[in-house]
Amino acid sequence: MFTGIVAAVGRITALSPLPQGVRLTIATGSLPLTDARLGDSICVNGVCLTAVELHPHAFMADVSRETLDCTVGLDHPGEVNLEVSLTLADRLGGHLVSGHVDGVGLVTRFEAIGESWFLEIEAPDDIARYIARKGSVTVNGTSLTVNHVAGRRFDINIIPHTWAVTTFRNLQTGHHVNLEVDLIARYCERILGYAADTAKGTV
Repeated sequence: MFTGIVAAVGRITALSPLPQGVRLTIATGSLPLTDARLGDSICVNGVCLTAVELHPHAFMADVSRETLDCTVGLDHPGEVNLEVSLTLADRLGGHLVSGHVDGVGLVTRFEAIGESWFLEIEAPDDIARYIARKGSVTVNGTSLTVNHVAGRRFDINIIPHTWAVTTFRNLQTGHHVNLEVDLIARYCERILGYAADTAKGTV
């Protein structure tokens, strides 16, 4: 589990093909790996990956074809948001993030407004219903608060600090982003749906 509070911006520096995916080499920048062990989970642009090889300032992770097909930003060199997994002693500064991307969104507007940035994203049909005003959503591994929702589109205010310490500074209208909806919304839907099916006698 993660919090969606990006710890560092790293960079995918190399991709080596595997029979069913790729192996990434990721330079970790300022992210400390002193306590990391083989098999640990590290969130890369919102995707939970397993460290299969560790170096002082880099790690390697295998990405399956399935993951490549349903995410963006892991199939080419470039900057990525990084966060190591939670411990029970950590503060939950954002919200509970699993690192399991629900879908890929389209940036329909991204522009500076005053000292902040206005970000509008169009979500896929199958996850748009989980996004609520003042609720939490994870965009490229970053925990953000939704300001407004209209149909499949929602908008977010990016404060200067978030812009400076994440890959949002590289974002442009027309780009695609990894989205993970709030876990609570998923569980609420399942609970209510199961209760309704039970009442109908379909379970």
